[in-house]
Amino acid sequence: MNLRPSLLTKLFVFLILAGGLAYSAPATMVHWMTYNEALAKAQKEPKLILVDLYADWCVPCRIMDKNVYGDPTISAILNTKFYAVKLDADSQDTIKCDGVKNTIQNCFHQVWELTALPSFVLVAPKGMSILTVTDSMSPQEMLELLRKFLEKEKDWINQ
Repeated sequence: MNLRPSLLTKLFVFLILAGGLAYSAPATMVHWMTYNEALAKAQKEPKLILVDLYADWCVPCRIMDKNVYGDPTISAILNTKFYAVKLDADSQDTIKCDGVKNTIQNCFHQVWELTALPSFVLVAPKGMSILTVTDSMSPQEMLELLRKFLEKEKDWINQ
């Protein structure tokens, strides 16, 4: 009786192990939180809040989700240096934007004066918006934008 594994058996075991390793090491992803959760955390440990505004129908938003937020460098920066929030611009949920309770949709249009997607709002830990950006970006453009935000963080953190 021959108990030595065949080449086919060895290949099968290798593929199972390799597939298991690939599955167990998922790509780095942004740890999105709710707007209220980000504000509460920012009160305890001040960091800038980056709000990504999207809509289900927004194709550039989906492309950014895959290409930009799936980038390990960008997700690492967002996860460590910012509180990252995703808000549906069409939502009727209520949040406190710039100190006033409003629907997300009204914050988008009336408070932040945004008209297109994707859009981003940089919010200080006290809940006041610092600036808005409306543009679809490549990973390199988003990385540059985040770096510019971090350069000015000390000036903005107490607003």
